[in-house]
Amino acid sequence: MVLVGVPKETVQGEFRVAVNPDVAAQLIKMGVQIQVEKNAGIASYFTDQAYENAGATIVSDAYKDADVIIKVQKPGTDEIKKMKSGAMLISFLWAAQNRDTVDQLNAQKITALGMEAIPRITRAQKMDALSSMSSIAGYKSVLMGADALGKYLPMMMTAAGTIAPAKILILGAGVAGLQAIATARRLGAVVEAFDVRPAVKEQVESLGAKFVDVPLAEEDQNAETKGGYAKELSEASKQLQREAIHKHVKAADIVITTALIPGRPAPKLISAAMVADMNPGSVIVDLAAEQGGNCELTKPGETAMVNNVRILGPTNLPALVPLHASQLFAKNVLALLQLIIKDGNITLDFEDEIIEQTTVTYQGQVHSPTVKALLGLS
Repeated sequence: MVLVGVPKETVQGEFRVAVNPDVAAQLIKMGVQIQVEKNAGIASYFTDQAYENAGATIVSDAYKDADVIIKVQKPGTDEIKKMKSGAMLISFLWAAQNRDTVDQLNAQKITALGMEAIPRITRAQKMDALSSMSSIAGYKSVLMGADALGKYLPMMMTAAGTIAPAKILILGAGVAGLQAIATARRLGAVVEAFDVRPAVKEQVESLGAKFVDVPLAEEDQNAETKGGYAKELSEASKQLQREAIHKHVKAADIVITTALIPGRPAPKLISAAMVADMNPGSVIVDLAAEQGGNCELTKPGETAMVNNVRILGPTNLPALVPLHASQLFAKNVLALLQLIIKDGNITLDFEDEIIEQTTVTYQGQVHSPTVKALLGLS
């Protein structure tokens, strides 16, 4: 019988847990045994009793005997040392930015599946933890921006006069950006959105936002990767983009940036000059802060005040909605495990594109073709 271990997350500010009680119960029905570290779910509002009611066992060490370790954050050195040789790990890994972690996993002969490496294909949608977490980040970013803004978001008609609605600019219309648009519109703001991929214009407008059209150089007319991400633009297109964005940033009360390029530092979309032109009291929420930020002045994990403009650099917004973030992540992991656990046994079929791309390390080597390319190993 496969033994699955669910440890408590150790990264500061991480309130999620990788498996909630409902998913634990479903895994047990698949013929696996679940051990959950004591208080692993408390920060997500899941009690030890709830796990026990689901059929899991509460333990002091979820690593020692586990065949499969399921985490949210990548493991630290001490956590990797706790895993038995040949065990499987499922978590976010971000291999391209964490080569040391990859090397340590290989040294321990850990088979590691990276949740961020799941290919964006239709069949893998139920496993797409990046989209699940990005949606939460987009939602929370608007609430943070609204809280930091000294204005109403919706139009207000009062006896003392009419208050105009706030203007929100969303840079990047991927999953996080689209959820930010939807949330901002629900709160009554006037919303504009920009993305280098013209194909998302219809989605932006369907949510009630205005799409900001920016001309691109000829070589960037198809600015989307096979996986649905934005490509890095040529210098000519970047200049056109900067000029157009400057005007819209200047007029915005809140700017939310969500632009990321897989395996690369976040593109700089907002310059110091743009911030200097913003109205006092305006707010920037930079969701790319963990990858260096889309704004030149962003300080990851901090709030900077520049020219009376607040620049928020949150690095783990999904952790601030821990109950639902844990629920969604656990469902994503369940869908992946349903693919690799058959009749109570682990089976890795590398003919399956999902398993081939998601398996970052295997038998002491980097396995995923995409990760190999990002690490310069292919």
